[in-house]
Amino acid sequence: MQLLFPDQLGSHFDLGGEILLPEVMSQFQKRPYHRQKAHLILYALRSRAKDDRVTLLSLDNYRDLAKVAGLSRAIKPSTRPMLSLAQSLGLELSQTRGFCSSEADWESYSAGKKLKLEDFYRQSRKRLNLLMDGEHPAGGSWNFDAENRLPPPKEKLGVQGHWVPQEDDLDEEVRETLDALERSGVRFLGVDGPRQFAASEKEAQEALDHFIEHRLDLFGPYEDAMDQRDWTMAHSLLSVPMNLGLLDPIEVARRAERAYQQGKARLSSVEGFIRQIVGWRDYVFHLYWQFGEEYESQNHLAADQPLPEWLSDLQPEKLSAKCLSDAVANVRDYGWAHHIQRLMVLGNHSLQRGYDPKQTNDWFIDAFVDGTPWVMPANVIGMTLYADGGAMSTKPYAAGGAYINRMSNYCGDCPFDPKKRLGEDACPFTAGYWSFMDKNQEKFKGNFRMSNPLSSLRRLSDVLEVSAQERARDSF
Repeated sequence: MQLLFPDQLGSHFDLGGEILLPEVMSQFQKRPYHRQKAHLILYALRSRAKDDRVTLLSLDNYRDLAKVAGLSRAIKPSTRPMLSLAQSLGLELSQTRGFCSSEADWESYSAGKKLKLEDFYRQSRKRLNLLMDGEHPAGGSWNFDAENRLPPPKEKLGVQGHWVPQEDDLDEEVRETLDALERSGVRFLGVDGPRQFAASEKEAQEALDHFIEHRLDLFGPYEDAMDQRDWTMAHSLLSVPMNLGLLDPIEVARRAERAYQQGKARLSSVEGFIRQIVGWRDYVFHLYWQFGEEYESQNHLAADQPLPEWLSDLQPEKLSAKCLSDAVANVRDYGWAHHIQRLMVLGNHSLQRGYDPKQTNDWFIDAFVDGTPWVMPANVIGMTLYADGGAMSTKPYAAGGAYINRMSNYCGDCPFDPKKRLGEDACPFTAGYWSFMDKNQEKFKGNFRMSNPLSSLRRLSDVLEVSAQERARDSF
């Protein structure tokens, strides 16, 4: 009998024969999941169990699987704890699925090399013959980032809305289960709400079809734009079904490629989308295993501030800064915010304010509906917080209010001025940037990519006042 893990729910994880699918409620007692994330997990599990060959077994703990007779095999799970579990059960493990590259592909790329996403991405494109024109990349370039940096349009983005599921009886059943858990004392983050994401294989295919047909073409130009009128822009919202194993990412990439070949979507959009899947998603998965368990305890910048309550408990009403308030509200209401809100608003703020890296990483895993233990460490510990000292990225992704002003429509009606670093209306990102640079300048001296910011820091006559102001700031 095959043991199926809860992120292996698509048919491409089926080894044939009988399947055991555990539903473990204790996971919601250990850490505060977003309510809608818990809903998606339970819905996806119970939907998969409608297959006659699948037995859904409710357990108090994964360790209880040791009492189940007949388990013999599984596909290698995506996280260290689940791998240890599978090994303790003596299961025969098949190669990892659900990604665009294998362990052998990663070893071929990484052996003796300095790790670099762009190199991995190009090798993957060649190996998969994806967006290629013979030996050369389609359109003559590997990367079309320069075309994908538009701010939000003055009018709301003219794109059809994202695919939304039609809730059914199973949603109500799941909602009743979660209500009962809450009555028993289990705490969830965020709010309950109409389900926004695909949570069955059929729904996932519908969501993919909708995105390819109606939204992919405009994804690229505005993928970095933040618009307080539109929480999804032209993003796909496919990370949830992909991370539940409901979509094969290689097929997703192929579908996007065909849209370009058929003239349905511009190359810059298709390339940017494929890079997120074939490049970034696989890259951080392999880094999860390569960096090891100790990676999540790294703290190169000695950041030790606890997460403020407005962040840990998702309370946007306590915030005045429009960008922060909107990002936190999106996470509260949907368990989701797009990658620039994650990196350059929530992440940038956490970096500047010195929030504890492990706490921050755990929060991103728990609060986001697509958060998994393998996807967040390289993204949060490494790229966002620079807690690994540069193993993931060559410089901290810190920025002042000018970046947010350029890429969003938040600043116009915000009480803080992105051009100011001193005073009651000083932007917490602009002032926070210089305070962060001042605090950590000794650690950045040897980094050539930080030479210009450090030179600018030395020319600031009011840096001591700015740093003192930000140390005393207790509201944002």
